[in-house]
Amino acid sequence: MLFLGLLLAALGGAALATVLTVRGLTAAFRAGEGSGWLRAAALLAGAATVGVYAWGLLHLGYAVLRAEDGGAGSFPIAPCREAGPQRASQVDGYDVSYLPLRFECRLSGGGGYVTSTVPGYVNPGTVVLGLLTATCGVLASTTAQRARPPVA
Repeated sequence: MLFLGLLLAALGGAALATVLTVRGLTAAFRAGEGSGWLRAAALLAGAATVGVYAWGLLHLGYAVLRAEDGGAGSFPIAPCREAGPQRASQVDGYDVSYLPLRFECRLSGGGGYVTSTVPGYVNPGTVVLGLLTATCGVLASTTAQRARPPVA
């Protein structure tokens, strides 16, 4: 069930990234001066943020799918095998984190380790693009408010 939720979230993120890209490109073609370019940049950076996060969700969903596979060769958990057979034989479960995106293998003696199922650029890329989105959005809003004539 977790896999299905992650897959739907990734597909929803891809759809949202597409909508934001189209709106950002439309805003870029209509942009005049001032806040038009900043609004377009905010929309496009937002699309990239959502797209990178959705890409990470897709990787996380695939790791969950492999972990929940109950067929032959399902122990130790497939994503946890990268730590080597000695450590992987001590795995008794897994955890999924959404902020930051990661797949963590729990060890029977306590503790755990994070696997490399989510590419290393996803979390830092999401943060940097999210900050860029927020900055451009705030600047666009501020510039647009200054450009309006006062209402009498």
